[in-house]
Amino acid sequence: MNFTERTVSSKEIFKGKIIEVKVDTVELPNGLGQQTRELVFHPGGISVLAITDEDKVILERQFRKPLEKMIYEVPAGKLEEGEYSNLENAVLRELEEETDYHASHLKKIHEFYVSPGISNEVNILFEARGLTKVQNAKPADIGELIEVIEMTFDEVQKLIAQGEIQDAKTLIALQYWELIRLRSK
Repeated sequence: MNFTERTVSSKEIFKGKIIEVKVDTVELPNGLGQQTRELVFHPGGISVLAITDEDKVILERQFRKPLEKMIYEVPAGKLEEGEYSNLENAVLRELEEETDYHASHLKKIHEFYVSPGISNEVNILFEARGLTKVQNAKPADIGELIEVIEMTFDEVQKLIAQGEIQDAKTLIALQYWELIRLRSK
């Protein structure tokens, strides 16, 4: 069966620094008529499961305006122009800007779509090890206020059980951390 939707028309609603919003009219397959699709286009981002030599994970707490609250997250950020060709540089940049850490070893874990029903945003998750504190770290982005926290596996599991960690990319990263810990036993 054919599930492909053909775009009949597309209207740009908003174009900002980070996202673009369009409303598309699509022709449904097999003569099922037309529908409207509200779409958000995003350049994509990276996220980092940063694990210290002491087997602690680096998490951040920051205020997220859409949620109107502080949340726990792994270090992450938007991919800048041209960074798709060198994702490792993007990972190192974000890790240093947000946490003042540098990693000597990076491993790509997985690529996933953040919300495929409405957006093309992809997130690329990396594992970072061999962490060292950077003396003259790159400055954080203006307006980015971040609390950096090192947590043990048990502390993270407690926060998850209490419903304190709600960010999807962070939950994916922490589940991966649990898997690699189980495999190493």
